[in-house]
Amino acid sequence: MRRTAPATLLALLMAGSLPVAALEGPAPAAPGTTAPAAVTAKPRVVIVATGGTIAGAGADAANSATYQAAKVPVDKLIAAVPAIAGVADVRGEQAFQIASESFTNAQLIQLAKQISALVKRDDVDGVVVTHGTDTVEETAYFLDLVVKTDKPIVMVASMRPSTAISADGALNLLDAVVVASAKEARAKGVLLTMNDEIQAGRDSTKRVNIKPSAFFSQWGPLGMVVEGKTYWFRAPVKRHGTTSEFNIDGIDSLPEVAIVYGSGNMHPEPYISAVAGGAKAIIHAGTGNGSVAGYLVDTLKDLRAKGVQIIRSSRVGDGFVLRNAEQPDDKYDWVVAHDLNPQKAKILAAVALTKTQDTKELQRIFWEY
Repeated sequence: MRRTAPATLLALLMAGSLPVAALEGPAPAAPGTTAPAAVTAKPRVVIVATGGTIAGAGADAANSATYQAAKVPVDKLIAAVPAIAGVADVRGEQAFQIASESFTNAQLIQLAKQISALVKRDDVDGVVVTHGTDTVEETAYFLDLVVKTDKPIVMVASMRPSTAISADGALNLLDAVVVASAKEARAKGVLLTMNDEIQAGRDSTKRVNIKPSAFFSQWGPLGMVVEGKTYWFRAPVKRHGTTSEFNIDGIDSLPEVAIVYGSGNMHPEPYISAVAGGAKAIIHAGTGNGSVAGYLVDTLKDLRAKGVQIIRSSRVGDGFVLRNAEQPDDKYDWVVAHDLNPQKAKILAAVALTKTQDTKELQRIFWEY
């Protein structure tokens, strides 16, 4: 019998013209005949849906940027990509159905606890999280810090709704399931799979708001997914997962952390009002090397004296903030965010403050994570 090439089989599945049953292998051998070789069990992957553009719908196929997010439930997301059945045994859970800019700390914690419970199960080999692109990088980094597992957790999103011409969500979702099913993905922390790339959740950030190639890391992707196969080129070196000192099972709330964006002609009021609103730490998204204007130094020194943590990050897209450069951090008892952008520094600060208020310990954490 002529065999169907894998690429052809995948194409037939994507077109919906081949029944899923075709993947289940040959029927049991009749009595007196030789049984076929056993079929290897497929990985078991849970898709946890939170909403976002990948679950969005527009009024017209030409609408790639004008649409309503979080309209399509998880079962329909899975059904729209029949090729997934050839990769893994998949089931879905609907955690939320929201646009990701509406995520709160409470929802971050709820999602992390749900995923932590899933990865403890023997019948779960990996987890895929569908998410909106606006804050997927924060959620990815939070999960990277607090979910203690070496099982793959793969974030996936899309830049175009499912109703758009050339929608990117279906292939992104298939690729995410491929990555979550790959043994090579274990112990690499939380990953983000979009636009054929496998990115470290810690490093990846959204830099473009209207193109499928929206996410970048200054350190480069970990690998790629091509025609259902993963290719790996580097691995993360920062602490995560099983090596993390943080555990979502012991976290029920997060302290408030505020970001104040640096520019010319700044005023002290944003810092003061953030603290009045309950902020326990301020991420200063400074210019250049996390610079602080001379006329703001006394304000930040005063807030630090009152117990507020001051953490210098940078509004610049790449590079990292050097300690004791631009400002005498040792003298002022401030922390630097290293290579974390302001929004990721905010996540790490909130998590770290659940364990310590000691500035030296906070700086160690920013070096290690």
